Amino acid sequence: MATANQRGQYARERGTGTGPEAGDLQALAVQMRRMNGEINRIVQGFAGTHGLHATDVQALAAILDAREPMTPGRLREHLGLTSGAVTACVDRLERAGHVRRVRESADRRVVHLHWVPDARAAARTYFRPLADAAAATRARFDDDELAVVLRFLAAMNEELGTVRSDDR
Repeated sequence: MATANQRGQYARERGTGTGPEAGDLQALAVQMRRMNGEINRIVQGFAGTHGLHATDVQALAAILDAREPMTPGRLREHLGLTSGAVTACVDRLERAGHVRRVRESADRRVVHLHWVPDARAAARTYFRPLADAAAATRARFDDDELAVVLRFLAAMNEELGTVRSDDR
């Protein structure tokens, strides 16, 4: 395994930086891509097992993580999809028994998306190894270190939330 100095030298040789910070940034980027790839592998497995698209699993996660009931419009914004693509996604999720559409407000035009309880249990079972890996990793850090990691991830997600493909 390469040392930090070797990784930094490699980054400098590739023209991706000039100082130790550049090597650290390169190492961070590599680890983030690796983690993203591993999570995507697990997501693809769940999607394939349940006859879904990877985007459908992203939609399920967004519905689960929402602080308030998710609407198709908010889901469209979150995923960066067209209205038609979100409708097709929600249709697939509903047919597969993962979500249900509920008209809960006084304005019957407003639709909220909810996980079906059995689907939530199936997802928890499937993603248990990911949760176990997160718990095992968390145990390697003390509370102060974990607070820094969480602060970094929150800030990274905030920054990435401002990046859109049409910005380039």
